Amino acid sequence: MKIKSLLVLGAAAAFVMAGQSAQAAGDAAAGAQVFKTKCFVCHTAEKGGPAKVGPNLFAISGAGAGKSASYTGKYTEDMVKAGLTWDDATLGKYLEDPKKVVPKTKMTFPGLKDAAERDNVIAYLNTMK
Repeated sequence: MKIKSLLVLGAAAAFVMAGQSAQAAGDAAAGAQVFKTKCFVCHTAEKGGPAKVGPNLFAISGAGAGKSASYTGKYTEDMVKAGLTWDDATLGKYLEDPKKVVPKTKMTFPGLKDAAERDNVIAYLNTMK
């Protein structure tokens, strides 16, 4: 019985620590500010928000690249065929250098070179669910 309790406690502690490290990766409030100054020209992120030059990014976490039903613009063939799923790692790479990840993307933004800014924007986008 003691071993079972220790295992349950250990699993619970690991779960809590994993959640803390995921949250520590970025600051959503700071990410909202970066989004407002560097992303908002082309994107919105609120539920039901309009597409602009680029798609609305609400609920982008876990979504497939080039598949937004609400985006009326045309994705490049490379974006559609990239087969990407927008998880934290993929978003991080794409936000750092969009053309390196999808060479023929329409996104002209050169990327967020600062890792903290990328982490913060990703944390912000992860709140948009």
